Amino acid sequence: MSNGVTQSDDTPNANRASGSSFYTAMRILPQAQRDAMFAIYGFCRQVDDIADSPGPRDGRLADLSAWRADIRALYDGHPGARTRDLAKPVLDYGLEQVDFLAVIDGMEMDVVADIRAPAWAELDLYCDRVASAVGRLSVRVFGLEAKPGRQLAHHLGRALQLTNILRDLDEDAGVGRLYLPREALVQAGIESTDPAAVLASPTLDRACTQLIKAARYHFDKANDIMSSASRRTVRAPRIMGEVYRRILERMVTRGFAPPRPAIRLPRLWLVWVVTRYAFL
Repeated sequence: MSNGVTQSDDTPNANRASGSSFYTAMRILPQAQRDAMFAIYGFCRQVDDIADSPGPRDGRLADLSAWRADIRALYDGHPGARTRDLAKPVLDYGLEQVDFLAVIDGMEMDVVADIRAPAWAELDLYCDRVASAVGRLSVRVFGLEAKPGRQLAHHLGRALQLTNILRDLDEDAGVGRLYLPREALVQAGIESTDPAAVLASPTLDRACTQLIKAARYHFDKANDIMSSASRRTVRAPRIMGEVYRRILERMVTRGFAPPRPAIRLPRLWLVWVVTRYAFL
């Protein structure tokens, strides 16, 4: 399959990612890998936009179903307008259909009903679908061997997603969502699952501690895997890992009592991180 399209950093996918830590990490990759990653990013952004749109749930579910049909058609050799940029990466890097479909399944979890205080098992499934599945696509592009690649996707994907959940508590509550697991709330003595009530609780820090512990565990496991991998294959994930680990630790220092000012990382530190891995 060939789409006949050569992407560059001026493509819509790259433009949408510009300014993000993802964009910073991907910029150090060779052109072919960079194009593939921006195509994957474009897909993820489009289905994520469906999940986060304010439209009727039935309409959003139909839109996600249409994306499933588009992905299946792509793998049947019939890429459409929305999947044309994925055709070459799928062929070149052996990207698996099941991982694209898993991402859509994760977005559907947000559409069927607003997630509020899920059980740990449900939260882990959500993280696997919306983050580790993306990681499974990404490690193929990066060139990792199959087993360590899947292990890295498992751990780094969960670490990044748990950090996102802690970072976006207020933003998610604003749309009626709360990803802190029910078990963590109960152990912190929080009975409510109402997002606003939970975020105003004086014991919120205790509930967040469990996610912090889990995120640190996954970051550590991911670092162990990357330490044993070829440096060339883990340059981008190392940048992502260092950036998100720093965000996590800054949140720990700040605490989770309101107000919760946004975490800003120093630009010079970001430049140092990128430079550290860009030339490995």
